[in-house]
Amino acid sequence: MRTCIYGAGSLGTVLGAYVTEKGGEIELVNRNKAHVEALRTNGAKIIGTVEKTVKVNALFPDEMSGKYDVIFLMTKQLYNQEVVTMLKDFLTEDGVIVTLQNGIPEPLIASIVGSNHTMGCTVEWGATLTEPGVCELTSDPDSLSFHMGKMDGITDEQVEKVKSVLEMMCPVEMEENLLGARWSKLLINATFSGLGTVVGGTFGNVSEGKKAKPIALATMKECIDVGHAAGITFAPVQGKDITKLFYYTNGLKKAFGIFLLPIAMKKHRAIVPSMRQDLEKGKKCEIHAINGVVCEYGRKFGVPTPYNDKIVEIISKIESGEMTAEEKNLELF
Repeated sequence: MRTCIYGAGSLGTVLGAYVTEKGGEIELVNRNKAHVEALRTNGAKIIGTVEKTVKVNALFPDEMSGKYDVIFLMTKQLYNQEVVTMLKDFLTEDGVIVTLQNGIPEPLIASIVGSNHTMGCTVEWGATLTEPGVCELTSDPDSLSFHMGKMDGITDEQVEKVKSVLEMMCPVEMEENLLGARWSKLLINATFSGLGTVVGGTFGNVSEGKKAKPIALATMKECIDVGHAAGITFAPVQGKDITKLFYYTNGLKKAFGIFLLPIAMKKHRAIVPSMRQDLEKGKKCEIHAINGVVCEYGRKFGVPTPYNDKIVEIISKIESGEMTAEEKNLELF
């Protein structure tokens, strides 16, 4: 079985290292010249909550050849139309693209390669590319998991192929409710990646900050209200029903949610938001594929989203250089 990770940045490098270490054959594809050369020379060095260095097979996109049974897509959603169209020609007859991206990317991918070649997977852990070839795993090793689902037409055999690769790193939960899993991950990213980027901090700065916590809870509530209006049943996250834990309709439940935030995010407190990482590297971030999706659905179904709107506004201004990421931005909510 031929497998590759297209867009092997922080998350992809960690996944590739784990799979390779367990004896799996997988190619790590990335456009970043310094990163690919470092991987080739020194191997993938993983630091943080684990310490390991693994010799991996790293390629540039123009070095790809032949057909793949499984392509794990880990680039930014911004480029999916172009990237997925290119990757289509690299799939075997029953090959699949498994998107591990943020937001809700499956519909566009399926429109290009077909639903019978499209699977979705949410990543329940975080990592940061600290320097070429070096990635920091920022979640506790005992809290790593994938939640995977499929589009119509995907066979059990295709599912097992993908699952067998991902399980070389950590447990894989199969999701019958793929859209619900996507919305649960969207809620987490909109809240902790969104606000973490606004303040220029980590998930922990959001879940533990006195000023940030009530804003975080209100952001989550908007996501849940919008999801429910769209007919979404939110999937559990690592066995926990986040809508029951954090949704509030009165002051007591709100206080309980604020109390619970740092406990729920304890094992992921060191995660540096991917949007913050992109902005610090001078790249465009995925704000419109994360909080922007909540706002878009809110307008469609008549649900106000002032907190998510404000996050989009602030991060867009940080991206354009009009603002700086700092805790003082919380005063704007």
